[in-house]
Amino acid sequence: MPIFVNPFKKHDVNEYPGVLVPLQSAPRHPSIVEKHDANLKDGAAPGSDGELGTRSSSDYSPFTIEGLRAEIDEDLAASGINSAYDRKSKVINKAIQDIGMGTYNWQLFVLCGFGWFADNFWLQGVALTLPQISAEFGVSETQVRYTTCATFVGLCVGASFWGIASDVIGRRLAFNSTLFIAGVFGLAVGGSPTWIAACALYAALGVGVGGNLPVDGALFLEFLPFASGNLLTLLSVWWPIGQLVASLIAWALIPNFSCNSELPSCGNAGPGVECCGKSNNMGWRYFVLVLGAITMLMFICRFFLFHLFESPKFLLSRGRQAEAVATVHGMAYKNGSKTWLTEEILNEIGGDPEVVSKTKMSTGEIVKRQLSAFSKERVAPLFATQKLGITTALVWFCWTTIGMGYPLFNAFLPQYLANAGASDAPTPTSIVYRNYAITSIVGVPGSIIGCYTVDIKYVGRKGTMAVSTLLSGIFLFLFTRSTDSNYQLIFTCLEAFFQNIITPEVFPAPNRGTGTGIASFLNRIAGLCAPIIGANASANPATPIWVAGALFLSAFVAMVLLPIETRGRQSL
Repeated sequence: MPIFVNPFKKHDVNEYPGVLVPLQSAPRHPSIVEKHDANLKDGAAPGSDGELGTRSSSDYSPFTIEGLRAEIDEDLAASGINSAYDRKSKVINKAIQDIGMGTYNWQLFVLCGFGWFADNFWLQGVALTLPQISAEFGVSETQVRYTTCATFVGLCVGASFWGIASDVIGRRLAFNSTLFIAGVFGLAVGGSPTWIAACALYAALGVGVGGNLPVDGALFLEFLPFASGNLLTLLSVWWPIGQLVASLIAWALIPNFSCNSELPSCGNAGPGVECCGKSNNMGWRYFVLVLGAITMLMFICRFFLFHLFESPKFLLSRGRQAEAVATVHGMAYKNGSKTWLTEEILNEIGGDPEVVSKTKMSTGEIVKRQLSAFSKERVAPLFATQKLGITTALVWFCWTTIGMGYPLFNAFLPQYLANAGASDAPTPTSIVYRNYAITSIVGVPGSIIGCYTVDIKYVGRKGTMAVSTLLSGIFLFLFTRSTDSNYQLIFTCLEAFFQNIITPEVFPAPNRGTGTGIASFLNRIAGLCAPIIGANASANPATPIWVAGALFLSAFVAMVLLPIETRGRQSL
């Protein structure tokens, strides 16, 4: 394998000999074949005559163009969209489903996991630097929380910008750019001369980090066979791992290279007075430099060591149909599989691009298509019935409350732990970061367990969310009952374990993209408000934690009232 792979190379089907097989002898997904076989056992005879609109796909052999066309017609009838682009996208989905999971998909799982990893890696990284930034620059413990606010501004901008930009410039460029931007500005934070500069650099870093989830999630989904859809949920395992790695690095560096927390800032101290400044407080700077270096290493792995195929759906939208077919052939080649996809089949079902002028989409049409997901026509169906309307409102409420409650506690947890035992003396820095690392370790199994409990009968997504959210809220209130560091460690561990089980994804399949998109937007806006609340709360340091606990309990009530359970239903 070459060390350097041209990341922008264009592909042709001739590069992958032996991959293409006729549809008549191609491997089709077992669920398609089983559906057809079951129909035959019921006495229906397959054929190719008659109107497709009146016959099921199981009436046709899945190894014929008529059967494939019928499958596409059924999918499009459910979605309510029937353009040339959408028909061809569905054909590519079928081809990827028939190829199945393989080497390429698993490599992509790891590389997309880097995005989830980096998101929480840096969110917790900012939180872990707050105590020492406060000490060095002479910023109060409440005012320094605006550092997190600046980061969330960047995250909101990044999520909005990169989500649309990836449809204009391509998934591949956006996929690599997000980590590169995060790495560059992450390294730059280490040289911040002032608190304002640190906030500005963290905001710029957030623009890169904020694009990871929408871009990486969309890219992974577009190469993911439908039968392996649970892997999209499993990607969330990278989230607590990011927190764990950040906390372990912080524990190793910050306590050993930081000034005494009781020293005044050199910016506020008089001449000759021992103070806290850059020279004796390099721990947090070493920390962000290491985080930046790790982020750049992940970028290098993505950009130089792994050849990412451009999204076939993006290529279709830009009129590059031949490249889209070559991409699917390349995926099959890397997976050691076969595929039946050809341009002729795409044209047979979706129309010849020389005849159908709407296969290629302009930049304006792509942006309009993205924004149309939030139009009245797309939002209205979410409230088409009383049951669906209640579900929509409750899910949006859950995403909003959790979006505010999570950072209101976790983004300032190092500060809360540092204030434990405040009636006597602040907790030593080494103990603060040790306890945070232990909390992060305990949080990892929670997300793994959540991937399994969502599919357990009588539990499902609704039960998983409700129980974990209730326990998280309770443990937050119990956390404030004592300032003893060991007591607080117990309840931060319990809270972290159950908090990482939360899976707020109960939208039904119709209009899922619109509903989830609005929910994600509300989640980010609520997260942006969390540090503002934390910075302007009352003098009682427990107040933000009480607010976070109340938000989690409110989300629990909303989850219990959800009238829809999606366990076992289509999730893509």
